[in-house]
Amino acid sequence: MEVFKAIFPGVTDETWQSLIIEADGPVLVEFWAPWCGPCRIIHPVIAELSTEYDGKLKCFKLNTDESPSTTTKYGIRSIPTIMIFKNGEKKDAIIGSVPKTTLISNMKKFL
Repeated sequence: MEVFKAIFPGVTDETWQSLIIEADGPVLVEFWAPWCGPCRIIHPVIAELSTEYDGKLKCFKLNTDESPSTTTKYGIRSIPTIMIFKNGEKKDAIIGSVPKTTLISNMKKFL
């Protein structure tokens, strides 16, 4: 799990503004929870994307149980939900554990 933390760090209600809203370039955020099975399936996929698109896309994960304010603000009702932000704006959302190809095609629009 330590490998994921290095390349796929967490974001919280407290760090949301600086890491996501004020980020340069596109940012992918996975809204997840430790008890979510589909989240565990998609974690390695997002970790791969984080490595493959290093320098072009930043990837973060937000634990919905630990950051209820941000979760509520973006209307997260189902996890995993993957959102893509650019220039502080939500550009796209993908709900559920989807194939890597789906994530790539959605995020490429914003690279």
